[in-house]
Amino acid sequence: MRIALFVTCLADTLFPDAGRATVRLLERLGHQVEFPAAQTCCGQMHVNTGYLHDALPLVRHYAEVFKDCEAIVVPSGSCTGSIRHQHAMVARRYGDEALARRAEAVAARTYELSELLVDVLGVEDVGAYYPHRVTYHPTCHSLRLLRVGDRPLRLLRNVAGIDLVELPDADTCCGFGGTFAVKNADTSTAMLADKMRSVLDTQAEVCTAGDSSCLMHIGGGLTRLRAGTRTVHLAQILASAPEGAR
Repeated sequence: MRIALFVTCLADTLFPDAGRATVRLLERLGHQVEFPAAQTCCGQMHVNTGYLHDALPLVRHYAEVFKDCEAIVVPSGSCTGSIRHQHAMVARRYGDEALARRAEAVAARTYELSELLVDVLGVEDVGAYYPHRVTYHPTCHSLRLLRVGDRPLRLLRNVAGIDLVELPDADTCCGFGGTFAVKNADTSTAMLADKMRSVLDTQAEVCTAGDSSCLMHIGGGLTRLRAGTRTVHLAQILASAPEGAR
């Protein structure tokens, strides 16, 4: 299958390893991955802060750039959620029904990584090897908006060498929420403290998730605590392989 990568702003600028790992993983599984160079932001930041009119050109651009792609993979639950649940809404808000229909067509072929692997490619064992104690944080958009359910956990359970431990209060928000962390810093910090306590209670070496944004928030807190637990994107774990393997 030919798959296009929508890398997202955060992966492009701050966490490129998540994007690289996504490509490495899919190519190892025998798929051709393309990177449309004209891609930009999905517009989620604009919509979530009330600037819907400023998001409209980004919605139009996404629909144009990815219109001919068989499938689009996104290493982010929140950006996938924005594309699937906000793009057509923004277009209709400004009376562009034709754009709304195009956006819906492209959104229907846009998948968060675990969705693509499990639902589209039909694979749960990707041949990964990751000999570490790991806990998984289900991010809010992937859990509540996309409803990815246990797909990431099914993938992680098939990783060779992994010691996967359950995260207490896993479905509790980490407190990031994009601009929520900026506008409500005290509340966000308190939520982060609860999440870090849950992570540390597992004695995991690694906390993983499908969103770099939440991992940035949790990882920043853990780094300041010098806790010794690091954050790693789900794609990087699934792309890991025994030494010498491709």
